[in-house]
Amino acid sequence: MKLKELTNEEFQAFANNYPISSVFQTPEYAMVMNKQNYDTFYLGMVDDNDNILAASLILVELLGKFQYAYAPRGYLVDYQDENLVKTFSKQIKKFLKKKSVMAIKIAPIIRKSITKNNGTEIIDLPDYDKKFKFLKKIGYYHLGYNRFFEAIKPRFEAVIPLDKNSSIMFQKVRKEFRTKIRMSDRNGVRIYKGSSQNLSFFYKMTKDKYPRDLKYFQDVYEHYSKRNMVDIYFALLDTKAYLISVQKQLQAQNIRCSKVTEEIFKRQGNANNTLISRKISEDNKLAGLKNQLVSATNLLHRNPDGIILACAMVIRYKNEAYLLMDGYEPTYKKMNAKHLLIWKLMEKYGNEGYELFNLGGIVDPKDPEKYKGLNDFRLGFGSNIVEYIGDLELITSRPLYMAYRNTAPLRNMMKK
Repeated sequence: MKLKELTNEEFQAFANNYPISSVFQTPEYAMVMNKQNYDTFYLGMVDDNDNILAASLILVELLGKFQYAYAPRGYLVDYQDENLVKTFSKQIKKFLKKKSVMAIKIAPIIRKSITKNNGTEIIDLPDYDKKFKFLKKIGYYHLGYNRFFEAIKPRFEAVIPLDKNSSIMFQKVRKEFRTKIRMSDRNGVRIYKGSSQNLSFFYKMTKDKYPRDLKYFQDVYEHYSKRNMVDIYFALLDTKAYLISVQKQLQAQNIRCSKVTEEIFKRQGNANNTLISRKISEDNKLAGLKNQLVSATNLLHRNPDGIILACAMVIRYKNEAYLLMDGYEPTYKKMNAKHLLIWKLMEKYGNEGYELFNLGGIVDPKDPEKYKGLNDFRLGFGSNIVEYIGDLELITSRPLYMAYRNTAPLRNMMKK
């Protein structure tokens, strides 16, 4: 076996047919990150007949005068084949050392556990400990079981198993979310597919959530669209439909209030507390709908073409749809447009035969702290929690690595 640099075509052919997959181990991601000032190349382990046995996209970042490498979502290698992993790692280390790269960090697709059925079923992967111990044995340093977003890729992800039967999927969505989805649809929120012409608006809606510039969004769309792998969707409030919906709800509520009032009169002053409480409740709903009618009328007047409330960019690769970026307009949070958007994408990709919808990173579900809202949202659609091994670091040049570490105090002073 020997290591060699692969061409774009060689790497793409191998990645397309390899059982381990990630949108971050694709030529498209290499091209995107190359535009973000990373050097990129592909390494492959080949046998005597030049058959590729393992491969990886490698990103190299310049940190001052030092170089540091990343293998996003780890290598495309069978981690159960210890001889192959050991040889591949040894050759990568040797290759990077010659290029004066001090270390490489990987966040491999090695699953530690999978949590299903709203947290009631936790499956610990039986071969995890063996893989973990072996990687440490051959020189990888584990950077810890981080709970939040300290790693280069999330250690926890919310992944929805898709089904062509949307009724089955919908029943697995949290009851509260099902109500919000129906309400959003009833109130005139509609889902539309976007294009490259919408990227500037997409960026404005998501820029506070992602530490990337508009160019990054444009590059993602440009490169992933070459193989028809990227979708942009928007949730738009049809303000005319919203006004009509509120008018209908108001009419129905007027009828309910009238019936309660009639029942009270029929009892000639003998109405019980339950009926009186119901009357107060229905009157409050009526008052709320009257205010909503005023708001809906004003919205239509100011925004006759509708209002974009939420957006999502999805990368489709093999059997998985991956939610790369998403955002919503906080002013209209109560319209629940993002709930409807995610559900409609679940329906779409399920019908198209995709098996998984990866909603992206979450934090440790045992103690989410300030990220509780993020966790609750991404887990509310019937998602499984996939827990990964986390970041591992392999030092490729100890002298360079130690020199970099020794300059840390100076770098920190300069930042101040």
